[in-house]
Amino acid sequence: MAFQQMQQEAPVLKYPEDFGLHPNVSLENAANMLFRAIQTSQTQPYTWTFIDKPQEGQIYLLFMPNPGQPLNDGIRWQDQENRYTMPVQRGARELEVAEVKFGFIPNSQDTAAWRMRRRYRLHKGGHPQLVLIHYSRVPPIQIVPSLLNNPVRHYPLRQITDPPIYVMGERAGQKAFPHPAGPHQGGMPPVGMNPQAMIAQQNNNMEALERRRERERTRDGSGGVGVAQRPGPPRLDDDESADESELLSTRTLAITRYRRNHELMEEVFRQAAFDSKKPSSSKRIYEGFDKAELEAKMAKLQKDVEALQAKAAERRAQKVAADDVIVTASGHAPMELSI
Repeated sequence: MAFQQMQQEAPVLKYPEDFGLHPNVSLENAANMLFRAIQTSQTQPYTWTFIDKPQEGQIYLLFMPNPGQPLNDGIRWQDQENRYTMPVQRGARELEVAEVKFGFIPNSQDTAAWRMRRRYRLHKGGHPQLVLIHYSRVPPIQIVPSLLNNPVRHYPLRQITDPPIYVMGERAGQKAFPHPAGPHQGGMPPVGMNPQAMIAQQNNNMEALERRRERERTRDGSGGVGVAQRPGPPRLDDDESADESELLSTRTLAITRYRRNHELMEEVFRQAAFDSKKPSSSKRIYEGFDKAELEAKMAKLQKDVEALQAKAAERRAQKVAADDVIVTASGHAPMELSI
């Protein structure tokens, strides 16, 4: 049995999205995730990180220039990593699986080696440097006593300050530097803020701006009572004020102005939708036809119907005469057919 040795520390490039915990991942699901990742990785930068002591069911998507290199994840494995390939998606693609079993985390609550790791990559029909990693469990075995408290890496892990990097597409190899907030970007949300916090911050900025405007209107209306003053220039609500630029992001400012302009336009065109004009009387559908022409056609159709009825009566009479001849010759009545 071969045991994992202390490995050289090196961060890995990880897709920033959290896939959650999944007890099982089938081969088809792994192949589908890897195939979809080719498209999403064109515009999404990967972050540098360490995979350390992952939970059961954890999934990672990595970009590994050398997929065959060892991966240090803080788990000591009491088995060798086995590789095999499987056809997936009706043979359209070939999935390589690297499986290692009987792992445990040294100096932890693990009392048995029950962890398993599988690394998936599309060997054919995909991008071979995209690797999907899934951690699950297997029936436990006993931990070798000499390895119980023997970690596989040095702690604490070093802090990573390298910016994210694009791994595919037109910007492959370029670094994605965060945009620091400048003097006119005080309201810009920090990099990495989730959408809910970003919306809450922008809403707070909008409310603060409205309160500030309300105070200015109140001060302008109450100040200088009884004192002759020259009227100031008209206030333009859509001017490029520095206050808005300092408090709001460009996107929020654009949305706010759009809503304000939309409300003004609604006031202007409200009467257009509810005017007092009477709709023009619609033309009756039968006014486009000639009455005499219709009556002539009806008369002709009536003659045709009468002619058809006369022919039908003549055929019935001929049939009755033929039946009478048959009865006279055979002495039996004809069999009636029920319809």
